[in-house]
Amino acid sequence: MSPHADGRRPARRTAAAGVPLALIAALIAAGPAMGAPSGEARVVRTATLGDIPLGAFSNRLLPGTVADDRGVDLGGIGSDIYPTGRKGEFWTVTDRGPNGQIKVAGTKRRTFPVPGFDPAIVKIRVSGDTVKVLDAIPVTTSSGKPVTGLPNQQGRDEAPYDYNALTALSYNPNGLDTEGIVRASDGTFWLVEEYGPSLVHVSARGKVLTRYAPKGLNLTGTGYPVVEALPSVLLHRKINRGFEGLAQLPGGDLVLAVQSPLSLPDTDAGEASRTTRLLRFSPKRKTVTAEYAYRLDPVNVVDPSEDDTSELKISSVVAAGGDRLLVEERTDKAARLQLVRLDRSSNILGGTWDDDTTSPSLEQLDDPAASGVPVLAKKPVVDLGTVAGVPGKIEGVARVDHDTLALINDNDFGMTDGAGAFDADGRLVDSGVETTVTYVRLPRGL
Repeated sequence: MSPHADGRRPARRTAAAGVPLALIAALIAAGPAMGAPSGEARVVRTATLGDIPLGAFSNRLLPGTVADDRGVDLGGIGSDIYPTGRKGEFWTVTDRGPNGQIKVAGTKRRTFPVPGFDPAIVKIRVSGDTVKVLDAIPVTTSSGKPVTGLPNQQGRDEAPYDYNALTALSYNPNGLDTEGIVRASDGTFWLVEEYGPSLVHVSARGKVLTRYAPKGLNLTGTGYPVVEALPSVLLHRKINRGFEGLAQLPGGDLVLAVQSPLSLPDTDAGEASRTTRLLRFSPKRKTVTAEYAYRLDPVNVVDPSEDDTSELKISSVVAAGGDRLLVEERTDKAARLQLVRLDRSSNILGGTWDDDTTSPSLEQLDDPAASGVPVLAKKPVVDLGTVAGVPGKIEGVARVDHDTLALINDNDFGMTDGAGAFDADGRLVDSGVETTVTYVRLPRGL
């Protein structure tokens, strides 16, 4: 399938003064490339995804799934980016679809304005200043039905509501909040998602082959096999902060990144912690073979404008040769890339830190290394917050060559939180944030 914009509104928004945003983006990209000192990272290319009505996109993949897209365009493909092997082409993946939060009677409710949306693997090409959709693959159950992006379990996941937060929606055990993507040598895909959190093996045409979940999740009623092969401590993941980063090492092993520190033993401990976890999974053995403690930098180091530690997260991990890994630490406004090596001596799998009765927990330690935890050593690569032309909320990072990275942002389908996200007719009030692919050249490479 090759979905394209098909006439609901112009394919390019324009700035207030009438200057095309594509031209502005090109000027922004050209500025740092021309003016930045040769020893600094710089943007060398920026491309933008045009407007593709979400209903048309979804119904071409799975006819009849979206009755009303409420004026939302295709977005959210910036959950991750992975090279196809052809110049300028990448695999990307959407998240669970348009969603937001609205307060009702003082309580935040999670909204799903297009509940029929089904997560999709989207193949794109960067062509000039444009991101073109080449192909799209819906993620489905074993029988080909949409998995949807709806939450799985009452009491564990946020309750889903319609666009105005007044009508409750049903939970769906098949639902996936997909985030990371890699493609295996046999043409199948591996995804990570936030609800379980889980690792999902998907066929070349999008059918879920197996969903690997934490021991004790007890997810029933799915239209695909679920295998509890991950450590049970992951059941303490923060809501909406499960697995977000996924990398494929040269030998085929996968590395999964928990987006934020676990809520262990409670929410307050997780919100205050700077220690999260990476897992190594062997597709051949179908099991986790290692676990690593990863220490995030202080929030005001990652983002000088932020003082809330809970805003720290890992959104992308990228294989960098051998057992080296590029890790993105970010807030919604800034990001830094660090290089780590996954050495055997740092493996904490199956030890005391996987026991959720351990006190203090790994997440509660003020200085894990001083307490004997083999925390991964980090080497700073680039502070993207200081590189002119890099947008906010970068969730996907890919290597283009030895000294160039491709970054993709999550535009949240143009949605914002609050009752003002939709007008009186139930149509989206678009945030104006576009999906962009930004190439950044590093002065020393990787």
